[in-house]
Amino acid sequence: MKRTIVDASQLELDDNVVSIKRVTKVVKGGRTMRFAALVVVGDHNGHVGVGLGKSAEIPEAIRKGKEDAMKKLITVSMNDAHSITHDIIGKSTGATVLLKTAPEGTGIIAGGPARAVCDLAGIKNIRTKSLGSSNKQNVVLATIKALESLKSPEEVAKLRGKSVSEILGE
Repeated sequence: MKRTIVDASQLELDDNVVSIKRVTKVVKGGRTMRFAALVVVGDHNGHVGVGLGKSAEIPEAIRKGKEDAMKKLITVSMNDAHSITHDIIGKSTGATVLLKTAPEGTGIIAGGPARAVCDLAGIKNIRTKSLGSSNKQNVVLATIKALESLKSPEEVAKLRGKSVSEILGE
């Protein structure tokens, strides 16, 4: 898989907190409570990232999650209809997410975690289906993996040694 490194300092990134979980650790003196925040960041223009932050306070966990997400930005290849270039399946642990291209005017047809990723990536027309586990963290990671492994028509044409028009069937 290709992970293109994007300079986050040059982008105007929005963030979306997908989930906040209270996690506990049992120690000799009792239980210590902390918070884990799953944060998705994106610029609505083809760049998206996801991060996990943990801390004793919620705002600090969100800040850490946002910083982690900014380090893991990926670039999403899209077509003219602001949809993905081809259908793809992404898997992470028990979660599987099916992403399908959609024509102009379809909108984002997706569940909560996958919707957050698609919206912040700038995808405006897509159909998704979450299969398997409904764990928010795994669904988000599966969506990111699928978007990360998308290939543009130019990349496919270069790999096959053909022209873009031959690939698109024009």
